Amino acid sequence: MMRLQLKFAMMLALLVWAAVPPALAQQVPLQDKPFAEHRIVLQLSDGDAKKQSLVLSVANNLLKAYGPDKIAIEVVAFGPGIDLLLAGGERRKQVESLIAQGVRFDICLNTVDTIERETGKRPDFIQAATPVQVGVGQILFLAENGYTLVRP
Repeated sequence: MMRLQLKFAMMLALLVWAAVPPALAQQVPLQDKPFAEHRIVLQLSDGDAKKQSLVLSVANNLLKAYGPDKIAIEVVAFGPGIDLLLAGGERRKQVESLIAQGVRFDICLNTVDTIERETGKRPDFIQAATPVQVGVGQILFLAENGYTLVRP
């Protein structure tokens, strides 16, 4: 009888373990925009100032074209793209203005951790940015949930 209970407990533990997604797959919840007719994720993986400016311009143009309630925009920054979200960045006011209009900016913590490992200092980023563990994982999550990926 004791062996049967032990086997049952082990099988139950295995089932629970298998049902829980790995920590790296955890993503932030989707934006709460019930009236959004369009959902866009903008990938930013480039440190080039022109590309960063283009991402901000695209987000701005989408807000003007559809209105902040009719579109959900998420900018996912990873690799050199996180430069846009550094606290001392020259485009900080533009980013914060877009955040105030409902655009979400995600910053990849894997990139932040790598920079800290390589430089010995953790970079300061805009507090309103949403930290995600894996930037590319967040893009995948959004794409699987109805967002259209655009890489300006």
